[in-house]
Amino acid sequence: MTRKSTMMYVLWVFLPVVAVVTCVAGHVWRFRRDRFLSCLYGPHIDRAQWFGSLAFRTGVPLLFAVRVTEVSVSGPHSRTGGGLSVLLTLAQAVAIPLAAIGAGLILIPPLITAEARPRITPIDRMTLPVLVAALLSSVLVTFDPYSTDDRYRTAETLFTWTRSLVSLHPNVEVMQHAPVIYQARGLIVLLLIAIWPYTRLAGIFTVPLLRVVRHAFAAARCLPIPVLRKRHPA
Repeated sequence: MTRKSTMMYVLWVFLPVVAVVTCVAGHVWRFRRDRFLSCLYGPHIDRAQWFGSLAFRTGVPLLFAVRVTEVSVSGPHSRTGGGLSVLLTLAQAVAIPLAAIGAGLILIPPLITAEARPRITPIDRMTLPVLVAALLSSVLVTFDPYSTDDRYRTAETLFTWTRSLVSLHPNVEVMQHAPVIYQARGLIVLLLIAIWPYTRLAGIFTVPLLRVVRHAFAAARCLPIPVLRKRHPA
């Protein structure tokens, strides 16, 4: 194995594993440390941050749903076509501004408020630039002028690589020969996954999910348990 191929293996196989492990371990650590309560920005959340949370919680899941649909439906070289392609494009046009505005309203005020500075960590300071880079790279690869319906470079690179990781048969070659913007996009997403549990946004999805699970568990415990009557022989 040459030095270059070793580096490609580190970038596109080892780093994804590290990012996922770090993300899972970080969520466990955050839950055991404070149940994500330190990520809720204090007891008094202003209207701007409330709207930012709502916008972010709407935009990011919508964008995630678009990406999962594209990865699942796109061919190895072509993009989705017909009405589905139009629907996904419109969904992205709504999701990306919502996510960007929401992140800004959540992250910027604590950074510029003097009384909040002691609670700001270096990871908090890098969260917004990483999010902006992720959203910007998403736009650039989606509307790449060199991509066509028959040669969709996102499907040839990022989507193929993602599917290969999920199937546990990593395909390093597709990212090794991918254009720089696609390689940068992959690395930015990995960085975002790795740092997510350690940012101020860690509880924005986890806390509502934990509440749903808690309510579902409580409701399940209240369900009557049917009593099976023992049949006696006639």
